[in-house]
Amino acid sequence: MRATAVTALVALALLAAPACAEDAACDSVKSIGVATMTADGAITLRIRSLPPGPIAEGTLTYRPGEAKYDEVKSHIGGIAPGESKPVPPWC
Repeated sequence: MRATAVTALVALALLAAPACAEDAACDSVKSIGVATMTADGAITLRIRSLPPGPIAEGTLTYRPGEAKYDEVKSHIGGIAPGESKPVPPWC
């Protein structure tokens, strides 16, 4: 069940890309949510979709060693334990 939820939420983040590209330059969208790293290195993303599509929000957690962990960490520009950062859109 968790993998299905993660897949659905990653799809949500990726679905923001067409809306971003069509309705505004990707540069104009600064954030689709917040990333926070816990002391154990887990990264939690609280993200939301972009208009004009349906409104959706979700929470994703990536732990060290899991698929996509390094990709997500790189996408948000690195993050340290205890830090929170904005999540740029995947445009």
